[in-house]
Amino acid sequence: MTENTDNKEIFVSAQLDPAYRTRAIDALGDTEIDVLVIGGGVTGAGAALDAASRGLSVTLVEARDFAAGTSSRSSKLIHGGLRYLEQLDFALVREALKERGLLLNKLAPHLVHPVPFLFPLQHRVWERAYIGAGVALYDTLGGARAVPMHRHLTRTGALELAPALKDDAMTGAIKYYDAQVDDARHTMTLARTAAQHGATVLTRTKVTGLLRDGEKVVGAKVMDLETGLEHTIRARTVISATGVWTDDMIKMTGVEFPFHVRMSKGVHIMVPRERLNMNTGLIMRTEKSVLFVIPWAEHWIIGTTDTDWSLDKNHPTASAADVQYILDHINSLLREPLTRADIVGTYAGLRPLMTGANKETSKLSREHAVAEPAPGLFVIAGGKYTTYRVMAADVVDAAAARLGSDAPSSVTADLPLLGAVGYQDILGDIEDVAARAELPVETVRHLLGRYGSLTESVFDLIAAVPELREPIPGAEDYLAAEAVYAATHEGALHLDDVLTRRTRISIEVPDRGLKAAPEIARLIAPHLGWDDDRTNAEINQYYDRVHAELAANEADDDEAANAARLLALS
Repeated sequence: MTENTDNKEIFVSAQLDPAYRTRAIDALGDTEIDVLVIGGGVTGAGAALDAASRGLSVTLVEARDFAAGTSSRSSKLIHGGLRYLEQLDFALVREALKERGLLLNKLAPHLVHPVPFLFPLQHRVWERAYIGAGVALYDTLGGARAVPMHRHLTRTGALELAPALKDDAMTGAIKYYDAQVDDARHTMTLARTAAQHGATVLTRTKVTGLLRDGEKVVGAKVMDLETGLEHTIRARTVISATGVWTDDMIKMTGVEFPFHVRMSKGVHIMVPRERLNMNTGLIMRTEKSVLFVIPWAEHWIIGTTDTDWSLDKNHPTASAADVQYILDHINSLLREPLTRADIVGTYAGLRPLMTGANKETSKLSREHAVAEPAPGLFVIAGGKYTTYRVMAADVVDAAAARLGSDAPSSVTADLPLLGAVGYQDILGDIEDVAARAELPVETVRHLLGRYGSLTESVFDLIAAVPELREPIPGAEDYLAAEAVYAATHEGALHLDDVLTRRTRISIEVPDRGLKAAPEIARLIAPHLGWDDDRTNAEINQYYDRVHAELAANEADDDEAANAARLLALS
């Protein structure tokens, strides 16, 4: 099978179905490769694409799913970070804003979109001058106009955009723009694009040990978690892009790294769009950092917190205290306060911050570092989602130098991701496209924002099986075809992969996807080779996870929340 991604046919390597995975697993160890990437988050997927697009042979292994860790649990913003201006980190802001422009205009215009924000001002005269100068600098550092320029607003003008705010919540405001991304889908698309360029990308493949030739790292032993079978991957260089698991890699390596990673937990809540009468996002200062209210389709994402975390890395969760912190801060601005009953979803993620002198995690630098703690092993740590491409290029540069190869410099600044090429053409012709597909225009717009020009492949599934055009019961914003496509093209191996990362059903509907889960399991079962017992097991595992997370949200503190969440694994 093939997909038409940029007006030409490409081979099955970008179609991450079970057959692809079987062939890839079987081929592990056949030959020595140039680069083994450990970690399927945004930096690891970016490194795999960077190396493969230079002509290097690449394998990426991820113990869980693409973006299963931090990269699916961010604020879902592509931004420079206004607060870093206050820390005088101009280089980081400039670098991030350059990347924002690339993603919006060239690399992923189907996945990254401009979003407006209102910055309420609390004090007259001095604050407008101070914040206004910062936002003006932010626009200037952003270079060529990827987003509209900022505007100063009176209190009346701000309230017209955001009637949900109290009259006395501000003396005025500044409206500015940043960008938004579905982080999990973007990371998965990076991995698929790497596969298109020849990389082997594997999930549920856990590194159990490193191969050594003396002091040099020459590959890794991995376990296929789907079968329990072990395999050996021989590689001339190994890149660790393991985020908050970096210190675990330190232990596996047995040598000291020049930096450690500290975990900071960030929690977000989701509320229905109609609950806040606003036509713009919102940013406000808190005593620790900033709080965003971010438009997200039919919802608002509100967050984040910024607290130390030293418990389970795989399943960080929001406690009652985290949720109350967010509600207390946002309610200080709202005419009608939000309550826990308004919340339809929560999620918690861990930021990988390099250890610094300041003990407050919100003040640690988000800049990244590359090190070679053992010959042949390269570690990338720190950074922020927006600058993943720069981080990936830096670590591949280091690995290429060790290879001594004549590999070219990074080309990813000019390399659109799958679905980008042709997206604008389809969007400009959306009414005719919708008519041909016999789908509502808004449905096609939804699909284009998730698949770009690959939407045509979703149409192909519907053409073959017309009932796939129907909405998923319990998650009517998604079509049945999207669940099937996740299993046949996007590497989803489990029900949780579809509900949590290929779609965002687990945080977008009040029951967290409990009603949708059986139908989605039924849709994907034949494509993943599940019998009835396996299908029921997947449903029950998802139910257990949801109930554990809901219990965790009621716990008073991190320790109690962590214990409640881990009950689903026992």
